[in-house]
Formats: sequence, structure tokens, C-alpha cells
Amino acid sequence: MKELSAELLALSARADAALAQALPPESLPPVELHRAMRYAVLGGGKRLRPLLVYATGNAFAASLDKLDSSAVAVEVIHAYSLVHDDLPAMDDDALRRGRPTCHVAFGEAMAILAGDALQALAFEVLAGDCALATAPKRHLAMLRTLAGACGSHGMAGGQALDLAAVGHRLTPAELERMHVHKTGALIRASVRLGALAAGCEDGAVLAALEDYGHAIGLAFQIRDDLLDIEGATAQLGKTAGKDATANKPTYPAILGVDASRRQLSELTARAEAAIDVPGLDARLLRELARFVALRES
Repeated sequence: MKELSAELLALSARADAALAQALPPESLPPVELHRAMRYAVLGGGKRLRPLLVYATGNAFAASLDKLDSSAVAVEVIHAYSLVHDDLPAMDDDALRRGRPTCHVAFGEAMAILAGDALQALAFEVLAGDCALATAPKRHLAMLRTLAGACGSHGMAGGQALDLAAVGHRLTPAELERMHVHKTGALIRASVRLGALAAGCEDGAVLAALEDYGHAIGLAFQIRDDLLDIEGATAQLGKTAGKDATANKPTYPAILGVDASRRQLSELTARAEAAIDVPGLDARLLRELARFVALRES
């Protein structure tokens, strides 16, 4: 499976519409900041994280309107992270999703501000979800889930480990630790937010979903690393071969290509096994696990 089903494509379109509505209009001052924010978020993308929110909520038969704020919040956080990752002080990339990166299009200062504003917007959207007003403990848990995925024990911490690892040969365990934080934290949070928004309070089911999120988070990174050496810039929408040029530790560099492919297959199987839970309609979650493993961009 390399393409999403019609059902998931429809959910991706729903996420796009919700994102467009949540972002400040370009006509509202400060105009340039709002232009940069919309440019960073609405310029395409797989929408994997909102799809994970929707797919998890679907597993509990939750209505989509209960999932929209979480779907928007995780994608806005993801967009902010990409804006900052692309900056010259970080990964220094000029191409993202087939277009100039935000700092190339708007300047470094405006890109930094856009990322800052997007992070704040994510929490504003999730905190303002009226559908959760009657469940304050669950609402607070969702906000803490999102915050934890962003900070020093999540995405930002993983990026710090990534920067420190450049030019060094990590052990497989060190590489996994880095990506559990940098890439995996927000993916796991997306799954958990979908479950919490649907009203799930079963600890065993939440633990199974955490295992699923952990597995596909690592699988996503391995596939990303393989695509970096096997894909073309036009196909990927970002600069191919950049990890090797920058001497960054990757799964193929440390494990080898064949071993990386084997681990990708094992993680996909682990993800599917984790959600084999009685009463859970995990059809869309299984589809996303396979999509992550086979995607070509």
C-alpha cells in the first residue's frame, strides 16, 4: 500500500479545512506573520498526525467533531517544528514539501516568529475546544499530553540529541532514543489524543495504543532515512541525500540498508499486533501503519 484509501483521503481533506479555519487570516495584522504561518501549515503534507487522531477516534466510534481540535493541534505543532528544523542554525534546508522553506520565503526572523506563534496556536485551539468543557480532567490530560510531546522530554529534546549527534557514530540504542523523542513523541501523542478525545479511560487499551504509536514512530523514521538515500528530491519534496552530506546518524548508516528494512517490517508487524484489542475497530490504524512503512515521500 503506497496510497491512502478514499476514507483516509477524506479525513486528510477534513484536516486541511479545519487547519485553514483555525489559522489567522492573512488579511489580519500582523499580515506578514499570518502569511508565514499559513504558508508553513497549508503547503501540503501527508497529514499523518491528524490522520492518527481521526483513525484512533474512529476505533472508538467517536464523532469527527470531537476530534478536530486535537487533529489541528498536532499538525500545527508539527508544522512549527518543521519551520524551526529548516532554519540555518538547525538542519539548514531550503526546500520543504516542494517549495522554498519558510525562512527562505519570509526571512529567518519571521520564520522564527511563525514557529513560535504556531506552537501557541496549537494550545489555544486545544484549550478552546468546547466539546471538552464537560470533561475537565480529560481535557487537562490532553493538554499535558501535547505539552509533553513538545518539550525537553519530547520533540525539542530529541532535536537537541540530534544536533549533538552530528559527526558521531551512535549505537542503535542511542539512535532509537533520539528518534523516540524527536519523531516519535508527537506521533504517540496524536494516537493518545485521539483516544482521550473519544473518551477512552481504559489503561490497558491506552497502553496498547502507546505501543502502536511507539512502533510506527520508529517505523516512520526508518522509512524516512531509507527514502533519503533512495528517493529523489522531486519525489520527496525536500533535499534528498542531505543526511549523508551532513554526516548525520541514520538507520541505514548504523544498521545497514537491509537490516533497516528488516527492522521496518518488524516494527510494522508490532504496530499491527499492538492494536489487536477486543472491541477496537483498528482498521484505519492498520492502514496507516502499512502506509508509513511503504510511503514514497
